[in-house]
Amino acid sequence: MKLWGGRFKNEESKLMEDFNSSLSFDKRLYKEDIKGSIAHVKMLAICGILTEEEGDIIVNGLNSILEDIEKDVLLIEGDYEDIHSFVEVNLIKRIGQVGKKLHTGRSRNDQVAVDMRMYTKEKAFEVLDEVKKLMETAKDLGQNNNVIMPGYTHLQRAQAVTFKYHMMAYYSMLERDKKRLLSDIDIMDESPLGCGALAGSTYNIDREFTAKELGFKRPVDNFMDGVSDRDYLIDIMATFSIIMMHLSRLSEELILWSSKEFDFIEISDEFSTGSSIMPQKRNPDAAELIRGKTGRVYGDLVGLLTTMKGIPLAYNKDMQEDKEGFFDAVDTVMKCLKVMNGMLSGLKVKEDNMYKGVKRGFLNATEAADYLVNKGMAFRDAHGVIGSIVLHCEENNIAIEELTIETLKEFSELFDKDVYDFVDYNKTLNRGIKEHIGKA
Repeated sequence: MKLWGGRFKNEESKLMEDFNSSLSFDKRLYKEDIKGSIAHVKMLAICGILTEEEGDIIVNGLNSILEDIEKDVLLIEGDYEDIHSFVEVNLIKRIGQVGKKLHTGRSRNDQVAVDMRMYTKEKAFEVLDEVKKLMETAKDLGQNNNVIMPGYTHLQRAQAVTFKYHMMAYYSMLERDKKRLLSDIDIMDESPLGCGALAGSTYNIDREFTAKELGFKRPVDNFMDGVSDRDYLIDIMATFSIIMMHLSRLSEELILWSSKEFDFIEISDEFSTGSSIMPQKRNPDAAELIRGKTGRVYGDLVGLLTTMKGIPLAYNKDMQEDKEGFFDAVDTVMKCLKVMNGMLSGLKVKEDNMYKGVKRGFLNATEAADYLVNKGMAFRDAHGVIGSIVLHCEENNIAIEELTIETLKEFSELFDKDVYDFVDYNKTLNRGIKEHIGKA
């Protein structure tokens, strides 16, 4: 069941046959392989390389194979080298000798290249849709919970923000992910079909026709690059890695916030698990799995980069290693986006606990320093004064805004009663991020 072998005297060893076969994983390209073949045959008929009748017979045969695969009548299994040989051998079985004309004017090198581009482009759009859904969920969650919470640097309470503003930070990250996906799609939107093995074809084929037929903007410029380019896979897997990094950062925060030490949120039962021994436990396993699977997607990217780094032009069998890593990466990022969407959709925000976190953190200290600056004190001096006030408050278990004006004046005569308005948390938010929150 091989598409080659005429120049070989001896049979391929069974060990090599199994080692060389890619059907077990490239079978998911069956639809793209058949669509690419149909476009190729139509082009051959238009160019007069096949007769119209031959073209119709082959196209009908390919469509019947596609239909039978979709209905599970024809199972993709058996002793085939790859999905290309599976389709072609089964075509010849169905329509006879004319099926052997399918491969006229092309190589498996440009065939697999166009299959992967078509598949990758479709999956990129699917990931893009999931990113958009998650953006809307994050935005809605923030808008429905526009409550005060501590903002952190170094995982230490820093300044008061709102939960809405915090979620919109992730919205901004996902917005960049969306732009990267669109850029990746634009870069990969070229058809390598017609490049042949590496130097085109002696037939007078029409690459513009097949590119348009398969939904590409244009054919690739260089045949050698066309069959050996896997940059588009590296680009999109790099984007997947950045998406996963963003999901992992959010997962880490959800894990922290759902702990009793923070107790800012509660993850719904649908995306939590329990302990087999400790009945009180409520584990954020969905978030932890997303965090863990991020490294898996990174590994897929690094694996392909490593595979490609030493390959001379043009096609080499090493490139068969692009598929499993990409399939794993796209499957993983799709699942993680969907799980994160579900997790955020059912998230409960604990407003009172968030506000207590603000009150305990001296998060208006920066504003208190700004107050003194507005009164004419140099910022470095103001920083020192407020640092002394915070130390006093910690020793006496009191908040800055709870200090009397008399006590404040012990640290600086510049303090007056208007300081209480200036360090009020709601008014602080209005002065600091009001415009940005409005845009969100």
